[in-house]
Amino acid sequence: MRESVVGQAAPDTAPVPGDALPRSRRPEAEAHTKVPEITPWFWASKIAMTAMGEAISDAMNQQLGPAIAVPIMLIGVILALRWQYRQDRYRTLPYWSVVAGISVFGTSAADAFHVGLGWPYTISMSFYAVILAGIFIYWYRSEGTLSIHSIYNRRRENLYWLTVFATFALGTAAGDFTATSIGLSYFPSFLLFGAVILIPLVLRYGLGVNAIFCFWFAYTITRPFGASWADYSDMPIHQGGLNLGQIPTAIYLGVIVVGLVWYMASRQVGFRPARAQPHMEPALAGASTR
Repeated sequence: MRESVVGQAAPDTAPVPGDALPRSRRPEAEAHTKVPEITPWFWASKIAMTAMGEAISDAMNQQLGPAIAVPIMLIGVILALRWQYRQDRYRTLPYWSVVAGISVFGTSAADAFHVGLGWPYTISMSFYAVILAGIFIYWYRSEGTLSIHSIYNRRRENLYWLTVFATFALGTAAGDFTATSIGLSYFPSFLLFGAVILIPLVLRYGLGVNAIFCFWFAYTITRPFGASWADYSDMPIHQGGLNLGQIPTAIYLGVIVVGLVWYMASRQVGFRPARAQPHMEPALAGASTR
């Protein structure tokens, strides 16, 4: 099965008999992957959730203080992960609840180094880039693939969510770096990352670059793109924003997210009828999948 930056990926294998067996006795080749098909709705939802997470995190920290807000965020992520791990395949609400939880908590995790420890954004951005690279290296060496079409066991699911968290934290730091450290402000940052997010599309469909690389490239950039959108809505006019305020921004972005998730759930967008592929795929090489 091949990733696509936009559009659905077609399964490589037909369903394998064995639904009558208990889950614990089914081979991995018969398991259902735990993540959705990659469609335009996936990207729209991911970007909206990154924006919503930025707004909710800022509002919670402002209203409650980090000492109260951050533990609440962490509990939310843990509960969402427990719900997701209990599923035997991709389901809309559990999956996207984890994305939402990580989008909120990941913002505070990235900000903690800058606000709490005084690290410049260049340092925190580099730190999370190293973390993300380390996860990718370990994932590929242990599993032989970075494909999201092969998330059908607990170890790969753990690695997938660790990667998602690292991309959120890295993207948050990158968005803050362009907006504040180099003085680009929020709307220009939004435009910048909006242009950068098109690069994987050009690489994939214009130059034929490896689909898995392009997917994770685009996935990482959705975070600063969405965060810049939220900050532009929230920040005062003299800081280059629309001055909507943290809570109104969180509310209108939350309405967008709820609408997208409701649509995907009601129309079963992203559901995979076939089971996960059992074979390995090269991760970052330019060769085609086996």
